[in-house]
Amino acid sequence: MSPLIQMHGITKSYQLWKEDLMVVKWIDIEIHDGEFVSIMGQSGSGKSTLMNIIWMLDNPSTGTYIFNGRDVSWLTDDDQALIRRQNIGFIFQSYNLLPRTSALHQVVMPLIYQGVWKKERTERAIEALQKVGLANKINNLPNEMSGGQQQRVSIARALVTNPSIILADEPTGALDSKTGVEIMELLTELNKEGKTVIVITHEHEVDAFAKRHILLRDGNIVT
Repeated sequence: MSPLIQMHGITKSYQLWKEDLMVVKWIDIEIHDGEFVSIMGQSGSGKSTLMNIIWMLDNPSTGTYIFNGRDVSWLTDDDQALIRRQNIGFIFQSYNLLPRTSALHQVVMPLIYQGVWKKERTERAIEALQKVGLANKINNLPNEMSGGQQQRVSIARALVTNPSIILADEPTGALDSKTGVEIMELLTELNKEGKTVIVITHEHEVDAFAKRHILLRDGNIVT
């Protein structure tokens, strides 16, 4: 079976004071369906830039990015957005919830963009919230929930479109250690159910949950 993600010779440079600053350097990565991978590195290591390329929010300066057998390196923004919506569920460090919107409607929103009928999207959103242990919080606003519960809403929102990949950016960064472990255990269960999970982190405690570890330093893969 071909890898879900293939990156060959990926670089990313930005112009700084008339000079090119290379942030990501000659990255070669393959990630297969069903893996649990951590991409780890300190601030400035290039992990956030690599994450944006994986998520198709940014294009590489050079190299090739094959997603599920298709070269997505230089697709239009609209084409990349369509692939992203259909295939990648994103979990934000800061939850990224709308303050005056219930948990149910937070999770429903991605399905609206996909044109799913109202009855079906409501049923799927409730099912996703049940899956993350929030069956009794569907009508709560973010300020009526703990940080851990808000992150579970974020995970339900990422799950509701049934993506092939869950991409999590520092998913425990705003949580206490106990709640952080609960969130990582939830991601582990999703991986056991067949989801491909990619976690971006600088924390060894989070990295330990992954089955495969990619360490970045100064834009290079060192392990």
